[in-house]
Amino acid sequence: MEYVYAAMLLHSSENEISEDAVTAVLKAAGVSSDAARVKALVASLDGVNIADAMTQAVAAPAAAAPVAAAGGAAPAEAVVEEEEEEEEASFGGLGDLFG
Repeated sequence: MEYVYAAMLLHSSENEISEDAVTAVLKAAGVSSDAARVKALVASLDGVNIADAMTQAVAAPAAAAPVAAAGGAAPAEAVVEEEEEEEEASFGGLGDLFG
């Protein structure tokens, strides 16, 4: 995560996100960096509009909240109930062996 935070810090300060810049930020924070990870991060961010990506990432949890409030948890509850019924049925079979 430190690598991503370094890139976000560089972006917010309107500096270029380069291998040297990310390495310098990590060093200033006291983090020993891995050159391969820094290179991979910079390469993956090449051509990405970070401002748009951050806006979408912030909006995504807010969009998911109404789904959960509208009963999104019901299927998970149904699965738990089915598992409990299966467990009860299997214990009855074991009890029949000894009774």
